[in-house]
Amino acid sequence: MIQFYTSSTVIYLAAALAEVAGCFAFWAWLRQDKSVWWFVPGLLSLVLFAYLLTRVDVDAAGRAFAAYGGLYIVTSLGWLWLVEGVRPTAWDVAGAGLAVAGALVILIGAQLTR
Repeated sequence: MIQFYTSSTVIYLAAALAEVAGCFAFWAWLRQDKSVWWFVPGLLSLVLFAYLLTRVDVDAAGRAFAAYGGLYIVTSLGWLWLVEGVRPTAWDVAGAGLAVAGALVILIGAQLTR
């Protein structure tokens, strides 16, 4: 069971990084007047994100996506701080903690009901 959580966490974190990077590329292009060429790595990153989510060992896509949401929030806040230079607030951290707790409930429940 520990192996399941470790591999799922690694995949979810990689997927989240790919999604945030891909979305940021579009953000940079459309909101920060960066070159249209930001579109290319953004699109490739989003394709990688979608592929990675199919690698998580759960029985339904919706459950994989729901559990992924918690780690996506944490990764997004890490991006906010490390890439954009904006420190998350206590509210951001509290919300991320709640989201991760929810993701864990979904993943643990999925394993217990197999």
